[in-house]
Amino acid sequence: QVQLVESGGGSVQAGGSLRLSCVASGFTYSRYCMAWFRQAPGAERERVATIASGGITTYADSVKGRFTISKDNAKNTLYLQMNSLKPEDTALYSCAADARRWYSCSTLNYNYWGQGTQVTVSS
Repeated sequence: QVQLVESGGGSVQAGGSLRLSCVASGFTYSRYCMAWFRQAPGAERERVATIASGGITTYADSVKGRFTISKDNAKNTLYLQMNSLKPEDTALYSCAADARRWYSCSTLNYNYWGQGTQVTVSS
């Protein structure tokens, strides 16, 4: 049974940083896509960043240069380093994973999801 558990969210002032973590238990595939999504109240869910098992990453234009997605295979953990945070980054951040494909991760409809961790950025 695959379980994704996020942590690291919180409240921070604009310009600050946070690092989100997502521990993936039961997800033992060697080829996969993983991603971070976010959803603000009243808004549609937005793909923030993706990473393929081979290491290729993609980012939404709104976070390029500020956010970095990475993974630690030994710890089965996905990370999202968020720097220079802005109030518009406020959202519930969720990680997602899928082993049906390990390329074109930015267009995948992910089949495993975590519950999310809240990020609030104040001005």
